[in-house]
Order: sequence, then C-alpha cells, then structure tokens
Amino acid sequence: MGALSHLRIVEIGSAAATSYCARLFADFGATVQKIEPPAGDPLRRTAPLTPKGHSAWFAFLNFNKSSVALDSSNAAASSRLTELIAACDILLDGRDIDAADCPAFDLAVIKQRNPGLIHLDVSWFGREGPYADFEATDSTIRALTGLVKLVGPVEGPPMHAPDFQTGIFAGLWGFIAAASSVLGQMQDGRGRSNSLSIFESSIAVTEYIMFESFVRGDIMRRIGVNRFWPTFPVGIYETKQGWLGVTTVTPAQWRAFGDMLGLPELRDDPALFMGVDRLEHIELIEGKIIPKLKQRTAQEWFAEGMQRKIPIVPVPDVGVLIADEEKKARGAIVPVMIGDETGFTAGSMQRLTGTPPRRGGAVPDIGEQMLGCAHVSEAAKRVPVPAEQGSDRLPLEGIRVIDFSMGWAGPICTRTLADLGADVIKIEATQYPDWWRGVDRRPAYVLEQMYEKSVRYCIMNRNKRGITLDLTRQQGLNLAKRLLADADVVVDNYSVEVLPKLGLGYEVLSKLNPKLVMMSMSAFGAGSVHRDCRAYGSTLEQGSGLPSVVGDAGGPPVMSHTAFGDAVGGLNGCAAVLTALIHAKLTGKGQFIDLAQIECMMPFAAPWITAHSIDGKEPKKYGNRHPDFVPHGCFPCAGVDNWIVVAVSSDAMWPRLAKLLGRADWATDAWLKTAVGRRAIEREIEAAITAWTSARDPEAAMKALQAAGVASGVARLPIELLQDPQLHARGFIQEVDRAFIGKHPQPSMPFREGAKPFPIRSAPPTLGEHNQEILDGLLGLSDAEIDQLAREGIIGTEMLMEEQLVKEKKRAAG
Repeated sequence: MGALSHLRIVEIGSAAATSYCARLFADFGATVQKIEPPAGDPLRRTAPLTPKGHSAWFAFLNFNKSSVALDSSNAAASSRLTELIAACDILLDGRDIDAADCPAFDLAVIKQRNPGLIHLDVSWFGREGPYADFEATDSTIRALTGLVKLVGPVEGPPMHAPDFQTGIFAGLWGFIAAASSVLGQMQDGRGRSNSLSIFESSIAVTEYIMFESFVRGDIMRRIGVNRFWPTFPVGIYETKQGWLGVTTVTPAQWRAFGDMLGLPELRDDPALFMGVDRLEHIELIEGKIIPKLKQRTAQEWFAEGMQRKIPIVPVPDVGVLIADEEKKARGAIVPVMIGDETGFTAGSMQRLTGTPPRRGGAVPDIGEQMLGCAHVSEAAKRVPVPAEQGSDRLPLEGIRVIDFSMGWAGPICTRTLADLGADVIKIEATQYPDWWRGVDRRPAYVLEQMYEKSVRYCIMNRNKRGITLDLTRQQGLNLAKRLLADADVVVDNYSVEVLPKLGLGYEVLSKLNPKLVMMSMSAFGAGSVHRDCRAYGSTLEQGSGLPSVVGDAGGPPVMSHTAFGDAVGGLNGCAAVLTALIHAKLTGKGQFIDLAQIECMMPFAAPWITAHSIDGKEPKKYGNRHPDFVPHGCFPCAGVDNWIVVAVSSDAMWPRLAKLLGRADWATDAWLKTAVGRRAIEREIEAAITAWTSARDPEAAMKALQAAGVASGVARLPIELLQDPQLHARGFIQEVDRAFIGKHPQPSMPFREGAKPFPIRSAPPTLGEHNQEILDGLLGLSDAEIDQLAREGIIGTEMLMEEQLVKEKKRAAG
C-alpha cells in the first residue's frame, strides 16, 4: 500500500502535463484510469521510439496506470466516463491541450453528485488574456518564458533543448495543486478546482534571472555555449577523458578551483574575486583553465573537487546513467515494460523512506487494466471528511514548516508551501544567513545592509516568518528543538551531515515529534557515495544526462540554463513533502525524505534513457529541428538579435503556414501533407521562413503566425516577461512593498482557484524580523530572556562581517 493508495484518479485529454501529474500519483499507489480514444493517446506516437515503435516518452509518463478506451461515437461512452469521474477523487483534465476525442460529460452535474471532487484543468496559457487562443508547443512556450534566447553561440540562432521540459514542469505544478487540494479537503471537505497555465509553470526556471535583471538592468545577452550571466565559470569543459561540469560562485570556491588547477595568478587576482567580475575576463580565464582541465580525466577532477569542496561533476551520456548501479539501487533508474520490450526509465524522485514509491512498472496497452488497478479496493475508498467550513480557506492552513533551507531549491519548496497557506518559519543565523542574501562579507557590503536588498532572496521567501538562531550554541539548539516539537515539516538543503552533527537528525527529531515529516535536499542523496559533493542548480543539470542530448550532432554537451536544477529540485521537494503530509495526516506517522536533487533532473532525459536502454543507440541530436514537427526552428527577425520559434506541430497546420509564406503551391502539394514529405525539402522551407521573419518585427511576426493558426513564440529575454501582456492580463506579476527595497514585482504560482492567483500575503522577512513574535508569542519567552539571547549573539538582526565571524569561530573553538 503506497502513501496515496486511497486515491482514485481519472486522466482525460492528451497532455504531457496531466500524464506526468497522474504518474506521480501512481508512483505512490493511487489508482489511475487513463481515458483514451480507440486509437490511443496521440502521445503514444511521439519520438523517440523503441525498435518496435513504442514511444519512450509515453512509456515514461504512463507506467503503472490503467487504460480505458472510450469511443466518443458510441452513445454509452459519455455515461461510462461520467460514472468513472463521479466515483474518483481527482480529475486531471488535459483537453485544452488536445481533447483526444474525449467523450462529452457534464462536469457541473458530476460535482453536484461528488462535491469533494478535486479538478485540475490544464491549458497552454490560461483561459483569458491575449495568448489564450494561441497555438503552442514545448519550444514556443520555452521561447516566450526566456528559456531559449540566452543559450547557444553569440552569433547565429539561439540553441534550445529538445521537447518534454514544459510537460514535466507543469506536471510537477499540477501535482502540487492537486495534492495540496487533497490536504485541504481533509480539513474542510471542499473539492477544489484549479486551473494551471503551462506557460506560467515554466517561469519557475527563469524568475530568478528575470528579477535579477530588474535590479541590475537589462544587461543580459547570449555570451556563448555553456556560458551564462551572472557568474563565471558555469559550464561544461572537455577533459582528458569525458566532459566536466564546472561551477564556481563564492570567492572560496574560485580560490580552491585556481589552486586545484595550479593557477595562482587566477586564484589571487583581486579583479576575479566575484563571479560577475570573472564574466569580464572570460577569454583570459578559459585560455588558462581549458588546457589544464585536459591534463586529467573528468572522474579524477571530480574526486579532487569533492575533497576541495568545489562544485564540479562529470557530465554523463545516457548510457553512463543507465549503467549507474547507485541510481538503480536508489530507484532513480527503474525497469519499465512496454509490450514485450523491457528497458529502463527515470523512476520517482520523491524518495520517501517510510512509504517508498513503486520501483518501475508496465505501460498499459490501449484499453488494458493493469493488475491491481482494475477495481477500487476497500482501502482505496474515499476517506471521510468533515463538512465544508468555508470557501476562502487556503489548502495548507494549519500546517507548520520549519525552514532551514537557503538559496533557491529549498526556499522555492517552502515558498510554495507558504503560498498555499502553511506557516513557514525560516531559520537563519547572523553568522550564516541565507546565502542568497549575498556571500560578500566585506565591510562595505555588510554595513550598507546590502544583504537586505537582494531581490532574488525576496522572490524565494515571501509569505514566511523569519527568525535567527545560532544553532552551534546550546540555547539556540534548544529553541530550535522546541519549534520542531510541534511542527509538521522540516526542510533543509544543507550538506547531508550538517543537521545530524548539530543533533537535529531525523533519528533525534522523530522521537521528539513522531508526526514530523523531515526532508533533506542534498545534491546526490544522504546515502550516496557522492553525498559530500557540493552542488548548485548548474551542477545538477550538468550531471543529469540532459546536456548530452542538447545541441547539434557532433557538438559538445550543452547546458540549457545557468541553474536549471534549483527550481526542479525545489518543486520535486514540495511534491514529496505533500505526499508525506497526506500519509501523516491519515496515519499520524511522519517520515524522512531523502531527496537527491541531481536525480530530480533525470526525467528531462527520460525518453532517451528508455530508448537507449532498449536499442543501445546513441540518441540523435536534432539541434533546433524536431523529430516529429517539420518545420521547426528558431528564425531571425528584424533588428539585432531578435528571434522567433516557429513549429508546425500538426499536418493540418502546414497549409496555413505555406499560404502565409506566399507558397500556395506548397499548401496543395500532396507530398508535403506529411512531416515525412516535408523533411525532404526542410532546408528550402527553413529558408522561406527565414526570408519572411527577417522582414518583420518579432512581435508582429508572432501576431501574424498565430492569427493564421501556426504555433510560434518570440524568443524573449527573461526581463521582458515583466512587461508580457499575457502575464499582466492574468495578474501573474504581483507587487510587494518591503523594507530596504520598496515596491518590487513578484511572480505568482502558475495555478489558481478562480480568476485571481494566490495572494502574496506578507513581504519576505528581514534578518531576524520575527524573533520577538516567535520567541514570545509561540515559545513564551519573556522580554528579558529575549534581550539576553540578543546580547549573547544567539539571535540578532544584523549580518556579521568577515572579521566578526572569525572572532565568533575563535570564541566557539575556545
């Protein structure tokens, strides 16, 4: 019995987002009925394909589900579907992406019969706004969200990753929406309905750079393959054997990197102190580090990097991933059966240790009921819920989270919990505040309180309360334990040994609070042989296998973002916490979650993992082309460095594009009616599109293409999203007023109940802002006790400078 085995899910329409969302439920035992037409979900025909023609992408999305084939032309189909939805707990609705000939039904009537029904509706852009009726594909969405323009060579078109990213992001957000609704329903009995925008879902990756640009100005440009603003080096480099992912952010990491390579002139150069400084000297630095890196293998550098605490990692291809015995042992790589073919795919990354997910499974044939999923057991019947207590209650109200996380991955997890109504208490220390406040300890930075002016910190920490505690001292540790004794969740993304060494490991805390859900979000996992490896979001992408399938045939592995893995790890962490919370609310039992953030990136490479595990062939790299859509690419527009992604995602779309290009002969040519036929003249078609787009402003080009019904999206810079008409029409960009910064924009969550997004209820906390409120109001300390804690430096509201920190270390050692 899995943590979610009491839930029944019905999945309708054809959308990767709803399919992935449903699979996340199935991973933990939920009964999932996938509704398909007699010919099957169109995603069953999506490349890459196995030797016997099965879709590796569909396989990854759909194992451990049952299939129900319904023919909409059959009068009984609507009744059958109505019956299934009325008896389920959650309806996942992807019809707005592709209805897939789904039979009609009356949802309002069903909700009257089943008022506790949770409904998630997924669309490309949401139901309102100027993009509401746009045609879209994975790549056009990523172009619009700022995920294309900054990747690739300085000259020529930007380089974008193959498909499947948006479906995974939106599926994660969809699971968060639906799972939090389950928790809300357990409290108030209400069946919530949420609408999810795939466009807004992908902004989780670019929001950091979008708001950094808001502060620093529009200074971002594409600076080359595997190079990214605002720090350097963050990229992939060739070694004596294999490729190596390198990230240096802090001054200490840069010094250690220079020392490891035997380059003291770089290590000690004051002009190269911070990553943004090093961006000004790319050619100088690479001219020295590239020859050095070629002197040893990627594995040798990795081993030495771990000893020196430098975030570097070998960049594997999919064959190496499949052969990784540790990933198989952890369930990151699992067996999958597709008809009579057997291979491997990416497993569940939500590694709950008390109620672990399934380890692989079988993909249903059309209409096949999988073993154990054909009927709803007694244990899977709906859990009784109390009567409705009102419609304005947030789903996670009443849940308390103690947040030890810093940076991006952990804080976006806890921010999402806070946005949904949880009381999140963020614990920092004046000695070691959240590193996204800044790692600069020089007097000018600290005295001017620049650590309170970091917009990226603010983006990740709204709707939370903040407290400072020195956990290296007994009084601070005791206060933390008192907070944890009555909490529901604790999250940290430190190195795996930090909290256990402080006496805050799960073995201790679970005795103190048996209902506690504790999640460790380390890079490789608490039990990994690489558990001590330092990592950033870039490190996670580098080690995930994804770069090996991005770029041109014969080219190097290509990163697609400066810190892709952070948002991915955070959303997976949130999904894991919600799953464990549902189980804890049902049973009173908490558990430990061992989340390995590098594994969270592996679903993005899952289709190639599956295909390669069966056929043994190296994945084909298409560059900006596509295995199924012809034409498909990134084309120049009028002006400097202006681009638009254009994709013909169906044969029906082709004549519309041909006519817009002034090629009526192409529109009627029988040979060009299929993608196979168009592939033969793909270069000629691309030249015609280039001639047409080059004469037009990118916004005008997109408007004309969309008016003709052709999928397209301007390749935007992240900062341009702040003025995006669709986001403004939907109120996605909210304004927050905070001390030290004033009014500044913040993104919303990409799903909503009703017309408006979830509100930002409180500004991000300043350092120690809620010390008095929490120590007095929650723990009952007197004013005199709180003043004493401040005098002793156990709490505080000001960050310590480097020399103060050195004194603190000497005091602690003495």
